[in-house]
Amino acid sequence: MEARDKQVLRSMRLELGAEVLVDGLVLQYLYQEGILTENHLQEIRVQATGLRKTMMLLDILPSRGPKAFDAFLDSLQEFPWVREKLEKVRAETTVELPADDHVAGIPPDVLNSSPTDQQINQLAQRLGAEWEAVVLSLGLTQTDIYRCKANHPYNVHAQMVEALVRWRQRYGRQATFQSLHRGLQAADADPSLLQYMLEW
Repeated sequence: MEARDKQVLRSMRLELGAEVLVDGLVLQYLYQEGILTENHLQEIRVQATGLRKTMMLLDILPSRGPKAFDAFLDSLQEFPWVREKLEKVRAETTVELPADDHVAGIPPDVLNSSPTDQQINQLAQRLGAEWEAVVLSLGLTQTDIYRCKANHPYNVHAQMVEALVRWRQRYGRQATFQSLHRGLQAADADPSLLQYMLEW
């Protein structure tokens, strides 16, 4: 999810909580669109109150990839006034971006190269539960993730490696350390993982 959209959700957190958005079709729509998993639905449903359920949803959404905010807007069919307010705040929100897109300490020629199999393996060893959000922000789909999980049902490390290799194969020369850095940032993963990869 973009920094601007995260900021919008943060700034409207209490207002959204007061609307008790999890009642109705919101969760089912987000599940249908692959933004929420079965585990997410259970995590939300076990919360004691409507407010807590909505807060849990707002905690989960920012890590669910670049399409999460737009899917959330689409899910608000029963709450058109909330959707309008979110769109208005989003249009008015600006986020300060860094002046240049380089990553400290990594030469530009390295940033524009693709990671090797060994480097992908190193990243997979360090990535945690956020790995799905990372590969979603890199452009893979829920279907890709499902296939990786089906191919390696008992080995999360192998699922991650396959997902990252798929990304590299699909995007070719565009599958660079630079885009990987953006993917890590979008998923709120530790961007210093790149440094670790490059030590190998």
